[in-house]
Amino acid sequence: MLDNSDAFIALPGGIGTLDEILQIAFWAQLNIHHKPIGLLNFDGFFNKLLRFLDQDREENSIPHLAQKIFISTSIAEEMTGK
Repeated sequence: MLDNSDAFIALPGGIGTLDEILQIAFWAQLNIHHKPIGLLNFDGFFNKLLRFLDQDREENSIPHLAQKIFISTSIAEEMTGK
């Protein structure tokens, strides 16, 4: 998946979706790749995850550079332009 992708986009899903998107984010944090990671945040599905990550950054649990890992939008057409 990593070698064959130009970017990653997660749609609302279950635990498997979260596992995969967080694995890709972890690889970005380790500089294994520098590809954009998008969250299609339909109806605010990823709002709690994004708030959790913001809180972790504020508490210095994760690096502030992690702030730039995710692109989030609720409009699919916007994802391709970012």
